[in-house]
Amino acid sequence: MLVGYVSNERYLALSDVLFEFRGNDKVVLSRSSISGAVYADIEPGNYEVVFGKQGFGSKIVTAELSESEPYQFRLLADGLLGYMWPKCVQAGEIAEFRVHSDEEYSLELWRYGQTKELISRIGTYDEHGPRATIQITPDGDYTQTGAMWNKHGYSNKNLKQTIIAPDRSGLYYLHATSKSGKSFNFPWVVAPSTPTCNVAVLASDINWNAYNSFGGRSNYIHTSEFPATPTINSRLELKRYVHADHMTYSSEQYAPLSLDRPDPYNHIPNSEELDSPIQGRQGCHLASAEWRFLGWMEREGFKYDYYSETQLHFDVVPLDEYDVLVISVHPEYWSVKMVEQLKKWVHEDGGKLIYLGGNGLDCEAEFLDDHRIIYQNTKWSHTGQNYAESGEPQESRMHRRHESQAGLLGQVFTWPGAMTAAPYEVINPSHWCFSDTGLGRGDLFGTESLHQRVPGGASGHETDKISPFSPENTELLAKGLNQDDGGAHMVYYDVPSGGEVFSVGSICWNACIVVDDNISTITANVLRRFSGQ
Repeated sequence: MLVGYVSNERYLALSDVLFEFRGNDKVVLSRSSISGAVYADIEPGNYEVVFGKQGFGSKIVTAELSESEPYQFRLLADGLLGYMWPKCVQAGEIAEFRVHSDEEYSLELWRYGQTKELISRIGTYDEHGPRATIQITPDGDYTQTGAMWNKHGYSNKNLKQTIIAPDRSGLYYLHATSKSGKSFNFPWVVAPSTPTCNVAVLASDINWNAYNSFGGRSNYIHTSEFPATPTINSRLELKRYVHADHMTYSSEQYAPLSLDRPDPYNHIPNSEELDSPIQGRQGCHLASAEWRFLGWMEREGFKYDYYSETQLHFDVVPLDEYDVLVISVHPEYWSVKMVEQLKKWVHEDGGKLIYLGGNGLDCEAEFLDDHRIIYQNTKWSHTGQNYAESGEPQESRMHRRHESQAGLLGQVFTWPGAMTAAPYEVINPSHWCFSDTGLGRGDLFGTESLHQRVPGGASGHETDKISPFSPENTELLAKGLNQDDGGAHMVYYDVPSGGEVFSVGSICWNACIVVDDNISTITANVLRRFSGQ
């Protein structure tokens, strides 16, 4: 019978995987086909299954096998990967490092600010038993449940692999280096135990997780559910490549994506510095790009407390103790609770919001618990007009389920301008944000950029614009010169409570801030005014 399918951590079919099915007082051998299919001369029932392939960690599982529901066997490739759990903590809290290595490795803790600062050497980890440093992933769709590394092994409390979070808030990275010289770095967000200044910055960890495809699914690959069979060839099978309108979300129901997984997209090479070009599909809009802003703040002498979006959702961020909150790069997925909390803070409590990103707050992220998130894409097209059941036009997935983010950010993402980049043109040079720039009406700024995926200027990658749902007093300060009138709108508005919002509407802004003097000066002007410096 068809027993099941076998795949790797990317849900790619694995051929020539060797299987032993142990049960009913006999052992049956089998081997997977090119499609990952596993056929065996066995009856339905419970079996101890041993399977493996050269270059992967072998496994022993107990499984109930049936003809009606093929079992999903999963293997993890040899290599070096890791993540912290939890991925975001407060100073003084304990977190576990979960590292997968097929050989001895060492681990160091670094802080990423203006420079990369070595904090401490954590230790060297080797094998007592053969290949004891490799991890074991669950079978099936563990993008929903979590990878749960360290579930097997190191059960003795004296062998637990944990670290106490440093006192200083910031973006930390664990540097893992194998005996043969392989390296892998993974982030750890450390928030303060209590506020240390009046400016808070959020890491977009909900967005990081949306793009994380470890395990075979993300919010962009197999978006709504785990398919029945593993991938053989992406260009022939994945909707992204075979459907002309691949940006259309087609379901009202989406399976959750767990934060409890390694995130290879947030790896930053040891050689990368603050002013290094930002390369790669994901590096340009995930942690690597967000690090540029943190480093710039320290370079310019601004103090900040660092938190994650997840911590904002779970009430770890004491917003009422901060004057300024900064979100940047690509904070696309937020819970309704977060949006409502931030809007109240600005519109009623007088908070100051700085939005240095593009395509922000565009889709609802619904938390099922502390690590499982449903990305509520609904049936949505990025390229065509979307309407509510009432017939009213809707601007975003957040708008469909709650309200347009333009009411808070002053702008909303639109498709024109996506995957292009250009400088901004000054529209209102009299605004205080342009102080000390020397810029006049029609002048360009944001010409220098580290963004290598979409080079060309500070307005780009994905861009936001003023909408009918923006506050009536929203001022257009500058506009990107992207083709098809797709340039980002740089805007400002204030409210009677004393709250203020400054938004740039571009993913590329942070990729310019350490190399473009005008982008730096404008951002510093806003920070100084908002923070009272």
